[in-house]
Amino acid sequence: MEAEALALAHEVDFSMWGLFMRATLTVKLVMIMLIVASFWAWAIIIQKILIYRRARAEADRFDRAFWSGEPLDGLFDQIGPDPDGPSEKVFAAGMIEWQRSHREDGGLIAGATSRIDRSMDVAIAKEAEKLQSGLTILATVGSSTPFIGLFGTVIGIMNAFIEIAEQQNTNLAVVAPGIAEALLATGLGLLAAIPAVIFYNKLTADSDRIVAGYEAFSDEFATILSRQLDG
Repeated sequence: MEAEALALAHEVDFSMWGLFMRATLTVKLVMIMLIVASFWAWAIIIQKILIYRRARAEADRFDRAFWSGEPLDGLFDQIGPDPDGPSEKVFAAGMIEWQRSHREDGGLIAGATSRIDRSMDVAIAKEAEKLQSGLTILATVGSSTPFIGLFGTVIGIMNAFIEIAEQQNTNLAVVAPGIAEALLATGLGLLAAIPAVIFYNKLTADSDRIVAGYEAFSDEFATILSRQLDG
């Protein structure tokens, strides 16, 4: 009997593909869903890493240009009213409102400082929204895929027990394939969830630091304009 069981166990394909093909339709759908979620999460992770790297490089370039001593009007003429870089957009928003706050006689319209601050705050909020878009998907993948995998595992174990009851055989060679198929769903759920959670936390912190840099620049720029207004 043991020899038979060993022979039967050797005949079973325990590779991931073999376990997938042996699984029931419900468990297969769960596995496919988890694989798609994992690829989706990695696509967002790679995209965000590249976007944040470009945003930091652009902020460094603009910071050097801003503090180079060049007149602000000249820098604004170079950048234009609709630049591509996030830091440049914050600067352009402040400069546009600064120019609009001047009357034809050269005087300033009352409340210029608060309007400039609000204009830059709106620009920062838009850039923050762009930086953080997609992070909620990572959070959803990280929080939901373990439970989806667990659902597949529960269904798989139920089917394994049903097969045991039908065959009336509790031999390990009969039990092991069904349990392995069920646990594969949990493994795929964790495989999708762990990177999603880790990179969600990392990318959220990176995004917050980048936005904090924009806010710090906005405060410095508003201080410079306020000093000119007082002068």
